Amino acid sequence: MTPRRRPLLPHRRTLMKLLHWGMVPLFIWFLLVQPADVARIGPAAVRFHSVMGLVFVSAALLWWVSYMRRGLLGRPGPKLRGWARWLHPVLHKTLIWGIFGVALTGLLIGVTSTVQLWAGGIVPIAVPLDMPRANDLVGLIHSIEFYALAGLALAHAAFHIWRHLRLRDNALRIMAPKVLHRFL
Repeated sequence: MTPRRRPLLPHRRTLMKLLHWGMVPLFIWFLLVQPADVARIGPAAVRFHSVMGLVFVSAALLWWVSYMRRGLLGRPGPKLRGWARWLHPVLHKTLIWGIFGVALTGLLIGVTSTVQLWAGGIVPIAVPLDMPRANDLVGLIHSIEFYALAGLALAHAAFHIWRHLRLRDNALRIMAPKVLHRFL
């Protein structure tokens, strides 16, 4: 009998935990730091901000592709009833599609730009079509969409904290790293 080989990649749930918790600091970064803020610091700060954007978009697209291929990672727990059972998948799907939408409008900012934009100084975003009015509109939509998504992410966190504390269904343990389980 041949020994079982370890899979090349970790389990899907482990990958999603890494992706989930990796997105949190990036999300906070983009909530607090605007391109105008880093432009005042200098070109190195602008490049760093751009690299953070590239990492965020890459993670967002990876998450979206995972969802499109295999659906949501989990289902509502048995303790969820009524409105909470309905809200669980709606909240998660809206977050995933919202992250994809933010990535898409970011691409449209590059498409409608007057100059060639580079993600992290590495990847050209798109061929600029020199459409300043459309660029302003897409930039506004991108900002509104991102901040609405941030509000949704806070609602998502509040929902899972409520589940964990009120229903005592260990909702936080599902996505928390194992080292934190003893605190939950």
